[in-house]
Amino acid sequence: MILTERDEARFWSKVAPADANGCRLWTAGKCQGYGSFRCGVKIAKVHRISYELAKGPIPEGLVIDHLCRVRHCVAPEHLEAVTSAENVRRSPVAPSVVNAAKTHCLQGHPYDEANTYVTSHGYRSCRTCRRAWRRTWKQRHAAS
Repeated sequence: MILTERDEARFWSKVAPADANGCRLWTAGKCQGYGSFRCGVKIAKVHRISYELAKGPIPEGLVIDHLCRVRHCVAPEHLEAVTSAENVRRSPVAPSVVNAAKTHCLQGHPYDEANTYVTSHGYRSCRTCRRAWRRTWKQRHAAS
């Protein structure tokens, strides 16, 4: 996004000085934790504007990752252009990251090579639990 000199001054007037962690926090409007800035008729995410002002255009196909994990931080040194997949891998709360870190199923069986079934969609499943479920299903339906 190309800002006029006036818009750029207005942008930086809505940014707090660096805190103890070096974060420069957006003090104006936010949506889902991300700062937003209106420039004319267009509304943009402030971390993207900050990145472009400091480092130039965002390369095509990349997104901006907050290295500090603070969504409304606009400190250019806390922002990095990465692929969407890398951004998800870095997130400590992304469901795929949380699930990949699990070493056992809900019943306590290990996710190891012998006991892990991977579905056609790439999801892990516990072979022990899967066998137990099939046995009970067959018993229920055999009685019908």
